[in-house]
Amino acid sequence: MSGADQTQRIFTWPVRVYWEDTDAGGIVFYANYLKFFERARTEWLRSLGIEQRALRETSGGMFVVSDTHVRYHQPARLDDELLVTAWPLEVGRASMTIQQQARLKSRAANTLLCEGTIRVGWVDATRYKPARIPPTVLEILK
Repeated sequence: MSGADQTQRIFTWPVRVYWEDTDAGGIVFYANYLKFFERARTEWLRSLGIEQRALRETSGGMFVVSDTHVRYHQPARLDDELLVTAWPLEVGRASMTIQQQARLKSRAANTLLCEGTIRVGWVDATRYKPARIPPTVLEILK
């Protein structure tokens, strides 16, 4: 995939840092970046027409996180405006890996604060056993 094609696939979701997101030191608690990433992934899927609750009800399956790798670069603080991104690195028959970043929104530059890769797998929603992503969903994701 060329650089231009990749740029077109990057989804961006704005996030504001609230008191509840910070720790005693006044910076975003490290685990909250995973929450920010989750919100961006959910909204990315929604932007593609994939609403997860409806998908579970109609297909009997759902995505679950199976692996995360996160690297922290700089802290975000109370009231900061962030831009959280999501884009697919690879999409397979039963799982996909999504690249994500949290950047500080500013006029001068969008400073990278945190980045990670999140792997999600498709499971049967009643037995939580691995399954294949429905073909209609795969078609949208690829």
